[in-house]
Amino acid sequence: MHSYIHKVQYYETDQMQVAHHSNYIRWMEEARTDYLDSVGISYAEMERRGIISPVLTVSCQYHTMTRYGERVRVETRLTEMGSVRYRLAYRIVDAETGELRAVGESTHCFINPDNRVISLKKADPDAFTRMREKVEHE
Repeated sequence: MHSYIHKVQYYETDQMQVAHHSNYIRWMEEARTDYLDSVGISYAEMERRGIISPVLTVSCQYHTMTRYGERVRVETRLTEMGSVRYRLAYRIVDAETGELRAVGESTHCFINPDNRVISLKKADPDAFTRMREKVEHE
């Protein structure tokens, strides 16, 4: 599991200072790119090399509200890794109390600049191996 901390910004909230639900998806994206950086696979570097990783699906189940100024910890786990597709699971908790805020999941694939599905195992065997070694099952 990889942890990423996000401090809730004022612009992410409504008039009651509660974080809008769409921001949880953004926090999961921030955590995903941070997770890949920690594995040594930067999105920016992958894209420079012609490997793009779009979102195929994303889901989020909300449990408790998050408010302006709070810090959340997004716990990220790679749960599935194939040569063309991978899945991540997220737990968003209050960084101080550990109270569960939301859980989510996203799936992604690998494509080239022509939007054709590619195999990461063939395009970048080293990155594929590093990710494959990080798979965590529930």
